[in-house]
Amino acid sequence: MGRKNSKKKKDKERGKQKDKHSHDQSLTGVLDISRSGTGFVVVPNMPVDILIRPDDLGTALHGDTVKVKVKDAKEKHKRQRGVITQIVSRKQTEFVGTLQMNKGFAFFVADGNKKMPDIFIHSSKFNNAKDRDRVVVRLREWEDQDKRPEGEVLQILDKENENDIAMKEILLQFGFPLGFPDEALEEAARIPDIITDKEIKNRKDFRDILTFTIDPVDAKDFDDAISFRVLKNGNYEIGVHIADVSHYLEEGTSLDNAAYEKATSVYLPDRVNPMLPEEISNVLCSLRPHEEKLTFSAVFQITPDGKIKQYWLGKTIIHSDHRFTYEEVQEIIETKDGLYRDEILILNGLAQQMRNDRFKNGAINFSSQEVRFKLDENNKPIGIMIKESKEAHQLIEEFMLLANRTVAENLGKIKINNKPIPFPYRIHDDPDEEKLLPFVAFAKKFGYQFDISSPDAIASSFNHMLKQVHGKPEQHVLEQLGIRTMSKAKYTTENVGHYGLGFEHYCHFTSPIRRYPDVMVHRILEQALNNNFIIDKKIEEKCKHCSDKERSAMEAERAANKYKQVEYMQNFLGDEFEGVISGVSSFGFWVETVEHKCEGLVSIHSLSEYDDFRHIETDYCLAGARSGRTFRMGDKVWIKVIAANLTKRQLDYEWVVASGLKEVKKKKAKPQSRKE
Repeated sequence: MGRKNSKKKKDKERGKQKDKHSHDQSLTGVLDISRSGTGFVVVPNMPVDILIRPDDLGTALHGDTVKVKVKDAKEKHKRQRGVITQIVSRKQTEFVGTLQMNKGFAFFVADGNKKMPDIFIHSSKFNNAKDRDRVVVRLREWEDQDKRPEGEVLQILDKENENDIAMKEILLQFGFPLGFPDEALEEAARIPDIITDKEIKNRKDFRDILTFTIDPVDAKDFDDAISFRVLKNGNYEIGVHIADVSHYLEEGTSLDNAAYEKATSVYLPDRVNPMLPEEISNVLCSLRPHEEKLTFSAVFQITPDGKIKQYWLGKTIIHSDHRFTYEEVQEIIETKDGLYRDEILILNGLAQQMRNDRFKNGAINFSSQEVRFKLDENNKPIGIMIKESKEAHQLIEEFMLLANRTVAENLGKIKINNKPIPFPYRIHDDPDEEKLLPFVAFAKKFGYQFDISSPDAIASSFNHMLKQVHGKPEQHVLEQLGIRTMSKAKYTTENVGHYGLGFEHYCHFTSPIRRYPDVMVHRILEQALNNNFIIDKKIEEKCKHCSDKERSAMEAERAANKYKQVEYMQNFLGDEFEGVISGVSSFGFWVETVEHKCEGLVSIHSLSEYDDFRHIETDYCLAGARSGRTFRMGDKVWIKVIAANLTKRQLDYEWVVASGLKEVKKKKAKPQSRKE
């Protein structure tokens, strides 16, 4: 399998950017506002941020993407001052805060430490809110810095439900509205749920072929289904059927614009903030059992020994026979008994073969664990569950990867005027050399050698190391540090392949209910099948937007998980636990508890009574100047929980001197972690 090393290309692009910055005084970047109200615009590939005084902010808010004009050009690497001339896009238009009422109007004071002006609310926009109510407010208009921004109350928050307020604040903080515009909801309500005979005639009919879904137990938005039948020639016909969201989501409508702005569903521990209204995501498009559904499909003819003989892409109609959970399918795989046993065992055998072939061809086999919270009826965490990738998950994963790769390969061949059609690839570039070399040196200390002569050799070395390190003390640290050397996957029209998966062509096709790039892929694929292309000149801009929103969603999910960790660990203040050092910096080290997978910081100040510790970056450790005692990533330590701050979403631990532990203390009865 070939790989494309884009380092030279990236260096060339950086050079262009630097040259551009040196001549063009109008720049685009993201605004960061400090507590004092001073702004800093972060411009890609510029070494120093641009300083924005409060009077030069205009109507921009923290997190907005803005255009800035440099007021005084200074020496290279010195901070320049600028003035914001345009808001390209707002990160956030809805805020959580408190209402302060006057006669006929109110001012809304937003929560948080990022300075922003109070929002004027006319009495007609109170929405039954009262003085001092905690509310969600939407910014409606603000065109002049000298005038107050105007807004409206969207929701009154329940003061008693701190968790609900916290989750909503997190969503808004990372730029995800809590609901949808009225126009979008009205459009969604008008979508007919009847499938016409005319529509059925234009599709391949799979309603009589065995079809089922496999999803998490609490899922409602079923994006994908698998069909299976044995052909007369002895081969298997396996269909990967994906909800045909683009059939219902008309491009350019208010509903489509709202979905694009969100670009992704956000999955928090106790809720989903959907990309599409729930009537669409959970009912109309969801591939629910015993219902006829419109789908976009990739159908494969595969031999019993796993060879793909041919494939077909097109629009279909299906009728799912059963809705499986991952746990049910895993039990069938392990016991070799249950509903549709033969079909599931055949599918699993093929999936495992495809998985093995991927790793032989250069995919990197990083293991994954997902920590989930067991919640009570009030969404309070009462336990931790560790979800591991088992064969049932891999069955679905491999067939989704096959469909995604096949669609990308198919569309990658198409050219118009001798140029490839603009298409949203999902790419993952080669490892960053600056991050890779320190990791290679660190891994060598454990006896693991890396061949870095080519991207293929690096991938092979990673797989060899991951296999050899399994079950050893250094497994956790090398896996975590190895992942950090990897580039971030993103959407772009510039196809450099997917390094981690080992694919030259890859896209996202299989989750259009929860990812907007998949909707874009569906639309382009339909144009290709009809040989009727409409070139979208803004597709690269849309790819960047979707990549940015994906990162924001991941940050929101991390923040929500951190909140739940802190909420859970409040039960154990003063208790001691075994943990693993998961990160090291100049101001301390982070420890993840073995039992709960909850991470907290051991401050370097709390270690000062034992020794003077300094940070050795190349060894990922803190080292004592006198004792020689080290705290290195991957080391097991004992800690005491000393603080759990929900407002800051922060856990503070204290190192417990190992020699002082005579025995493991018996802890009070508490919820136990378990693997699911």
